[in-house]
Amino acid sequence: CSINSSNYIQFMDAILQFLIDWGYWGLFLGSFIAGSVLPFSSEAVLAACVGPLGLDPVISIAAATAGNVAGGMTCYWIGTLGKTEWITRLGVSTRQLARARKFLSGRGALMAFFAFLPTIGEAIAIVLGLMRSNVWLTGSAMLAGKTLRYIVVLATFRGALSLF
Repeated sequence: CSINSSNYIQFMDAILQFLIDWGYWGLFLGSFIAGSVLPFSSEAVLAACVGPLGLDPVISIAAATAGNVAGGMTCYWIGTLGKTEWITRLGVSTRQLARARKFLSGRGALMAFFAFLPTIGEAIAIVLGLMRSNVWLTGSAMLAGKTLRYIVVLATFRGALSLF
């Protein structure tokens, strides 16, 4: 069974529409998925919910942040299991893990602030779990970074809309 690009795009559009239709809960779920090891764009759901749907921006940022932090902390929990071969089966390459280890060496839990970064963010959370970093510091730093990211994304989106 192979999936061509047209079917994949239709599938992703259907998922995106489903999440948008669910409003804040869909935003939470989409952000959770994006924060985990699965590739997804929570920013698209956020923009659609605040833009065309007109949902409250503050509640939308809170829902997106809560979902994304929950997804990130799931990655942290996966890391605490300590099995690199399991982690690579989830789609995080050994190269990503090595880059994250190098990035985190000597810095600790506060580096979870950067868990919002594309491609390496999940690996950062997983490596922090492998390193058994302080869960409260990790969660707090992750919350700060992901909240700031969504504020910047939404401000950028709204600023770009004002140009038209």
